Amino acid sequence: MDAKTQKSEMTRTAIVGAAMDLASAEGLEAITLQAVATRLGLSKSGVFSRVGSREALQKAVIEEFGRRFLADVFVPAMQKPKGLARLDEIVSRWIVRTRDVEIETGCIYTAGAFELDDREGELRDLLLEEVTRWRAALRRTVLQAIETGELKAETDPAQLVSEVNGLVMALLHDARFLRDPRAAERAVLTWQRLVASYRA
Repeated sequence: MDAKTQKSEMTRTAIVGAAMDLASAEGLEAITLQAVATRLGLSKSGVFSRVGSREALQKAVIEEFGRRFLADVFVPAMQKPKGLARLDEIVSRWIVRTRDVEIETGCIYTAGAFELDDREGELRDLLLEEVTRWRAALRRTVLQAIETGELKAETDPAQLVSEVNGLVMALLHDARFLRDPRAAERAVLTWQRLVASYRA
């Protein structure tokens, strides 16, 4: 990679990062080429030349959030054996990431879902695809824990995934809106009770 290309990639990374900050604070609709350009001291055309349209930048933010989320939550958990150990690692890491990252910045998956739930279009479709892919990965992990005999054979994977998702949404609500300093601790206890109810 030559110096010019490297600089362009670094600038693109900075642009997506600034757009993520905007989305976290004000929502995906707050992302504009001008707002990002102003934050970074670039020209609007300079931002456009590296990321394209406003919608392309919004999509890049969703994709980058997904990449970071999976890198923090899912990828490290793959080191654990299939079954309950892996599922527990995923949920534990999700709670930790929510506590350490999303409590401060907000969650683009959650906030974006509320922001785009009644809007049609490519941006909503992309967010739906990302969230659906994540929940499918979580569902596969639940299925593996059923197959290993650690969770009850009659466990409904979609139900458990829904309950885990609800647990994390409650954590976000209580920590960010209620400002409950024990929200993450409560989420851990909720997970422990929930998984105990499904154990074989």
